[in-house]
Amino acid sequence: MGRNLYILAITLGALALVSIVLSFTNIAQQPGSPGDASLWRMTSLALICLALIVTLAGVLSSLFAQAERRHEEQRRRQREARRK
Repeated sequence: MGRNLYILAITLGALALVSIVLSFTNIAQQPGSPGDASLWRMTSLALICLALIVTLAGVLSSLFAQAERRHEEQRRRQREARRK
């Protein structure tokens, strides 16, 4: 599950990068496009914050999965040691 969260965070980060670039280009002033540069910057900030939160969730998920694997490995070793 951690890998999926990393992929989501990368996607959100890329979208944040696109929106910050759009805020500094002239496309924000073209007719028919959302022309408020501050809106693009706010969207970028929100996406970057969301990407950071998702990244943190991915890291924690990976850490807990690793701790679970190590705990199972230790439990298996103890069972084998008792049998001998």
